[in-house]
Amino acid sequence: MVRSPARTPLSTPLPWLAGLLTLYLVAPVLAYVIRVAGTPASALATPGLGSALAVSVETASISTVIIAVFGIPLGYLLARTSGRTATVLGVAVQLPLALPPLMSGILLIYLVGPYTFLGQLFPGGLTDNRVGIVLAQTFVAAPFLIVAARSAFAALDPALNDVAATLGHGQWSRFARVAAPAAAPGIAAGLLLSWLRAFGEFGATVVLAYHPFSVPVFTYVQFGATGIVSTLTAVGASLGAAAVVLLAAAYLPRAHRRRPVPAPLPAPRPPTTSASPLLTFDLSGRLGSFLVEVAHTTGSGRHLVILGPSGSGKSLTLRMLTGLIRPTGGRVCLDGVDVTALPPERRGFGYVPQDAALLPHLPVWRQVMFGVGTEPGLAAYWIGRLRLSGLEGRLPSQLSGGQQRRVAIARALARNPRLLLLDEPFTGLDTPVRDDLRHQLRHLQRDTAITTVIVTHDPVEAALLADEVLILNRGRLEQAGPQPAVFAHPASPTAARMLGIRNLHVGRRAGPRELETGRVRIGFAPSALPADTAPDAEVTWCIRPEHLILERLAEGSGSGGHPGTVRDVVCLGPVDEVLVALDGGPELTAQTAAGHHPGLGARCRLTLPPALVIVWPDRGIPTPGGEQPPQRRTEDFTMPGLYDLFSQPPR
Repeated sequence: MVRSPARTPLSTPLPWLAGLLTLYLVAPVLAYVIRVAGTPASALATPGLGSALAVSVETASISTVIIAVFGIPLGYLLARTSGRTATVLGVAVQLPLALPPLMSGILLIYLVGPYTFLGQLFPGGLTDNRVGIVLAQTFVAAPFLIVAARSAFAALDPALNDVAATLGHGQWSRFARVAAPAAAPGIAAGLLLSWLRAFGEFGATVVLAYHPFSVPVFTYVQFGATGIVSTLTAVGASLGAAAVVLLAAAYLPRAHRRRPVPAPLPAPRPPTTSASPLLTFDLSGRLGSFLVEVAHTTGSGRHLVILGPSGSGKSLTLRMLTGLIRPTGGRVCLDGVDVTALPPERRGFGYVPQDAALLPHLPVWRQVMFGVGTEPGLAAYWIGRLRLSGLEGRLPSQLSGGQQRRVAIARALARNPRLLLLDEPFTGLDTPVRDDLRHQLRHLQRDTAITTVIVTHDPVEAALLADEVLILNRGRLEQAGPQPAVFAHPASPTAARMLGIRNLHVGRRAGPRELETGRVRIGFAPSALPADTAPDAEVTWCIRPEHLILERLAEGSGSGGHPGTVRDVVCLGPVDEVLVALDGGPELTAQTAAGHHPGLGARCRLTLPPALVIVWPDRGIPTPGGEQPPQRRTEDFTMPGLYDLFSQPPR
């Protein structure tokens, strides 16, 4: 086998292109160094340069402070607003970037010149002095920070702001303690660019404030008066000042050290126990054109799971419960107290979003302590309970996905909330990690008095973590009730599909206790259909794989059941799934103990106990997204991983 030669970085055009631009940018500096080396020291004396350099450094620093004070909030607001007004404002504040600096200076003359209203209000105070230089520098340099800050704030995960709100932080606190620190790298880059742009500003400055000389104006005057030799020292001073600032910006973050984790940690304090609060709600909400209407008003279970496919309105419902989205109608009550009008920071609910939404700049201990009013002892308890001990000093980037989720849950629980809301808390995790976290949460539910609401699309999680289940489909409630009843008796084919029930098919009623699918007749209980169902009506039916009885078909055996052929066998550890094609009928999946079934291609007999066949008046078979297919068809839906779902006793 002939191997192709390994590709080196230089075998692609990228390094060459990058190298050419680097050479172009560095070559003038090298040419300057060569020129200085060949110039007598006496020719490098430049009286007045020190004063000009001090003016530039001073005014650029003042200008950068002004830009930071006003530009960071402006970038934050531009990132969080949309619409025509925000677009127009965003374009307007970036216009100085597109203007020649000389034009910027002329524009400022129109505003603060000697004969304008402001110029006469401050006679001689806005031009030809340091104030004029700062005004010119601020005008041309501010867009650099605004653009960088807006991009940095827009790149932040919106869940960070949501979580901070549910942890008790108001709007100002969320800006100062969440958004600004998380966007700090982008803001720092914008401030650096603004300072450098202000330090090197010439065109607007020479129009608005010719005196006192800044370094660019001083260099221009020297060049015009005595030639290029007199500019060597000024250019060197500018290069040196810029290099110092750039090196400081590069190395100061590396020298920064996180605060040490408190050692030793405070003594753990278990959460206080009290009666579990009862959550009830009747909500309607809209997100764009999507409308959700959902109610949970009669349940008595402590642990509610909202189950449904993607796009069914689950997360919107949860965000209305937290107060992050205001419902268009209805109310949320906890133990009969209406909390609908309360903002999220005053509800005292714990909230875990779809991803962990950890603050990137805080270690684990400070993450868990981030909630307003969090007690250190309770935080230490949940760190230990969720197996996070020893990780208190790590940043989120140093944690695995499962560890990040446990930190998010500990952070929500550390405020001792009466209600914990989790939005797809296990999505994207490896199977072992997901199973471990599921059982940790189940133990937490059992051992504490907290009430939980969990959003998921996984019926296994619903079976494991729910006392009651709400099934949502396209913003509407498909079924609600206690978990055992919902799983045992799905109210519709759509509900059955969302519960992961196999062997979902269409057929036709062929008698009081029979239906026909293909050429096969299947019995069902008389109570399975409404009494007014027409004798020849089309129906949808299903039966669970574990309820099917699979036997080998031998010559001379009895005539019970339906003959068929084994088409496929899937080994799932302790059980096997066997796909059987009935003679003249549909394909059904049966579940058996491992190895206790006919082999692939063998003839077999499949028995369907009539009492366990679920039948609905025909509504068609739902697709995974909840839509109806263009044409009804007999179809077998499988959901791997459910073999152990009904082997557990009901909770």
